[in-house]
Amino acid sequence: MSAAAAEVLAGKKTFSDRINRIEVSATMAITAEALRLKQSGIDLADFGAGEPHFQTPEHIKRAAIEAIEKGYTKYTAVAGIPEVRRAVVDRHAEDFGSNYTPEECCFATGGKQALFNAIECLVDHGDEVIVPVPYWVSYKDIIQFAGGTPVFVQANEADNFRVTPAMIEAAITDRTKAIILNSPSNPSGAVMSAGDVEAIIRLAHRKGIYMLLDECYTYLNFIGKPVSGGSFTDCKEHVVVLGTLSKTYAMTGWRAGFALGPKAIVAAIAKLQSQSTSNVSTPVQYASVAALTASQQCVEDMKVDYIKLRDRLLAGFATIPGLTCTVPQGAFYAYPNISAFLGREGAATASQVASRLLNEAHVVCVPGEAFGTEHHLRFSYATSADVIDKGIERMRTFFAGLA
Repeated sequence: MSAAAAEVLAGKKTFSDRINRIEVSATMAITAEALRLKQSGIDLADFGAGEPHFQTPEHIKRAAIEAIEKGYTKYTAVAGIPEVRRAVVDRHAEDFGSNYTPEECCFATGGKQALFNAIECLVDHGDEVIVPVPYWVSYKDIIQFAGGTPVFVQANEADNFRVTPAMIEAAITDRTKAIILNSPSNPSGAVMSAGDVEAIIRLAHRKGIYMLLDECYTYLNFIGKPVSGGSFTDCKEHVVVLGTLSKTYAMTGWRAGFALGPKAIVAAIAKLQSQSTSNVSTPVQYASVAALTASQQCVEDMKVDYIKLRDRLLAGFATIPGLTCTVPQGAFYAYPNISAFLGREGAATASQVASRLLNEAHVVCVPGEAFGTEHHLRFSYATSADVIDKGIERMRTFFAGLA
């Protein structure tokens, strides 16, 4: 290479601005570190991963095997086979009274891809997206990747992390393009009331703002009937429902999710998907049809178990002086406040506490900074009762040492 050519190359940056606007997922980083310790032979009490501890129900697995045996292993339409899109809209209509058509559904490689595609299609440079805090780790980075600006609204922890229409309205500007709602919430387990959801959707509809509804945990609502923003059909023009089978049917590794919305928006989402992943794995689509159309008793059975595990974890937290925690009303996360322990040597931040819990007590959790707060840790109770008991005992000893 000539000196002149080397000089030109030296002046060029390696990475794009958009990749430098995002960070590695904090939950994935914790999972990787925990796996490293586990592989070295250390016994961990793992509350880190956000996925069900249940196996995928047998009828769903069988449907995938049958699809493979029948030779359903070729490409499909990008947005999914007609059967899976019909199954999604029919399930949603039956459970929530929505009125989507298969043309208003795009099947995606997990709920995260559906969310990513929707934001990439709707959010441009200079646009603002309102995000309640605490938030799921990927919202901020996906918005920034698109060139948008996240506008954070702090939920009221004293009122079980409630987000009200007044809070959202106060954050709206003439640059607001979208609002993200996630209920039940990851990480807090908070559930928005049907009234608050409807009021925010109607507010957004009046102002021409898009609602991006992350309904990943919709069916894991412990306090009443599940609520979907898709129920408010007269506001459909500005509503995009982002769903997944991962948590509902214990199908995290299958990567099966969907977007429901106005036909033009769904067509744009499918267009983007056509230039990235194309269709979801074909056998997974057939397995998803089975999940959506068969008896939903498995969903109810899992929910009953989650409630028992939640109560066991909360009872354990109550034995640790200084640790406080709101009662999760859905999903499978608890988000205790550790303010009483912060500011001490080696425990200045939630991240430091989480790191010490991992390396000293061998308890896996995710620090609150990943979700936009500084005084919390996230624990997934999608695990066994034995792991909860072991983890609580270790935490009791650990936090007593910080007191």
